[in-house]
Amino acid sequence: MIAASTTDSERVRLAPAALCVDGVKITRPARVGRQAAFMYRAGRRVRVARPVLGRRYPKLIGREDSSTPPTCRRDQRTCSSASTWGRNALRDAHLQDFDVVNRCAAASPWTVSTLSTSLPDALRPPITCDLKQFRMVDTLSQSNGAQSSDSWKENLKLPAKDHRIKTADVTNTKGNEFEDFCLKRDLLMGIFEKGWEKPSPIQEASIPVALSGQDILARAKNGTGKTGAYSIPCLERIDPEKKNIQALIIVPTRELALQTSQICVELSKHLKLKVMVTTGGTDLKDDIMRLNGTVHLVVATPGRILDLMDKQVADVSQCKILVLDEADKLLSQDFKGILDRLISFLPKDRQAMLYSATFPLTVATFMQKHMRKPYEINLMEELTLLGVTQYYAYVQEKQKVHCLNTLFRKLQINQSIIFCNSTQRVELLAKKITELGYSCYYIHSRMAQNHRNRVFHDFRQGNCRNLVCSDLLTRGIDIQAVNVVINFDFPRNSETYLHRIGRSGRFGHLGIAINLITYDDRYSLRRIEGELKTAICPIPKSIDPKLYVAEHQMEGGDAAGDDDDAVQKDV
Repeated sequence: MIAASTTDSERVRLAPAALCVDGVKITRPARVGRQAAFMYRAGRRVRVARPVLGRRYPKLIGREDSSTPPTCRRDQRTCSSASTWGRNALRDAHLQDFDVVNRCAAASPWTVSTLSTSLPDALRPPITCDLKQFRMVDTLSQSNGAQSSDSWKENLKLPAKDHRIKTADVTNTKGNEFEDFCLKRDLLMGIFEKGWEKPSPIQEASIPVALSGQDILARAKNGTGKTGAYSIPCLERIDPEKKNIQALIIVPTRELALQTSQICVELSKHLKLKVMVTTGGTDLKDDIMRLNGTVHLVVATPGRILDLMDKQVADVSQCKILVLDEADKLLSQDFKGILDRLISFLPKDRQAMLYSATFPLTVATFMQKHMRKPYEINLMEELTLLGVTQYYAYVQEKQKVHCLNTLFRKLQINQSIIFCNSTQRVELLAKKITELGYSCYYIHSRMAQNHRNRVFHDFRQGNCRNLVCSDLLTRGIDIQAVNVVINFDFPRNSETYLHRIGRSGRFGHLGIAINLITYDDRYSLRRIEGELKTAICPIPKSIDPKLYVAEHQMEGGDAAGDDDDAVQKDV
């Protein structure tokens, strides 16, 4: 937000926001604020103008008395703390680029300038401005001198790069990087070591707004990075010096809670934060013991965390961030009344963020009751993932197992998830698949929790190729190796169908979904196809491996869309 004067004719685009003093870049919010105060007292007044859209940005007000520290007016509130000014300036700058011009040049309505006073040049601090578009970096000091500002990346333990092609679901961004969000370096290290290279569209749209503390109502497709969109701002805003719960993430299923908490742990492994997961089906005493210690972020299912609140074990009186993932499920009849009681324990000035792929009418009711002018994000121009090719096959009920055996023999399956409509059919089908000679696990809601955890963990680790399950795993479960989803029983509604097929084609990758349709399912097929405005094609004699096999999806090869004609010829 602060830049030195350039030449009269020089006009550049500068990514927010940094200050370069004596050749050293300063990007940490507190340091930017303190340096602004130093510049002011040294005889320079720094002015940050309001941007477009009429939103109030930090405006540093100069005074005649140079010994008076600067003040910042933000949303009609005065902040005299230099640290607060710097933090607000950097945070708000993400939403708008600025022109950096000399005060003598033709100033636009939204410029950031440094205004010189009549002090002698000898009394002015030496200030230079890097005119390149730089990102959030700090200068590290070593015993032998300062090293490159990007050298910290060289020591990161990065996973193997994924060279598979990705669809526009995750690549259609504005070109921002994670460094552009001015995140803590320790958090950036966790992001890169997680293998996340660039933010997805939902992350790019959500993270800056979430960092500002505003309520968010976000709708995006399954598998496009919603977990990162809310977990990164939560981890950034948590103060490790405070010992209380500062963020609460609510999810509908136990498996999703375990997955979300694991992501938060991996992202925050360089931060001094404590992440806890609590779900039903586990020992309550263990949760009580952990809550007696320091916990900064809690990932929980609604019933268990409400039980802990009622017992006055979980103190959320200072929890300023509430996240509802898979909000449509949390606001359904299954959890009616629980969320209202849960929210009553939270402070009134909390930040609420809702994320889901579908938003029923119950979301509007919740928004009016518990949210304050939420920032709405809708990235659902199409409901289904672009990378998932959908097929159907007409079969009789007694032919389904034989058809499934044929698919196993002909498809190049890396991992598959097979959905049934009841827990009884899950176990029966898993037994049939095992008798056919294929490795198979099964999981459903009536299993013991420790057994469910073990099956889920082993399947994620790749110990088994096929998993038969009920709709327990339709919500948010992210297993990148799954490239085939089979609806052994066709779902009853479009919402369930959308979440089922979203288990393949995760994060822009390619996959296929195959539906086994009986005579009784024929009307449901057309109804769901119409509601989702998607195409479910008859299954061809052979399916092009480029549509779902990783080895055929490398960057630089033919795009998956080029193979559609070849597939249709086989139909």
